Amino acid sequence: MKKLITLFVNNNKYEIAVAPNKTLTQVLREDLNLLGTKEGCGLGDCGACTVILDGRPVNSCLVLAVQADGSGITTIEGVAEGQKLHPVQQAFVDHGAVQCGFCTPGMVLSAKSLLEKNPHPTEFEVREALSGNLCRCTGYQKIVEAVEAAYGTKKE
Repeated sequence: MKKLITLFVNNNKYEIAVAPNKTLTQVLREDLNLLGTKEGCGLGDCGACTVILDGRPVNSCLVLAVQADGSGITTIEGVAEGQKLHPVQQAFVDHGAVQCGFCTPGMVLSAKSLLEKNPHPTEFEVREALSGNLCRCTGYQKIVEAVEAAYGTKKE
């Protein structure tokens, strides 16, 4: 039996009937057509499905949609302001930290969450914050540099 839930996604309110076993990733992609949240492993290991749930990054594949009832969610679609990229997004572009792009939404959201809590992280803190996000295309150096540069924390 489906349950009616309310989600506040990217500052928009959605009331949706969901099956009790449907994940937040599935609802975002299939019901709300927010395709920036990627489904990678489905086990919480890769971070491709990372969203910000009530102020903290989570693997949306591990969250049942019914558990998110009443929650505020930010997906990659809610990060830019109109046509203006968020500083983290712009830094990823400027520093060549985007390759195939599959992991990028999760990386950006993890980095955004870190920098909102700690605007001057050390390289270790950046790497630790991104440790739940796997990228199969890079050696992570450009990604770390982009995060450090996003708010001027990179040491030259």
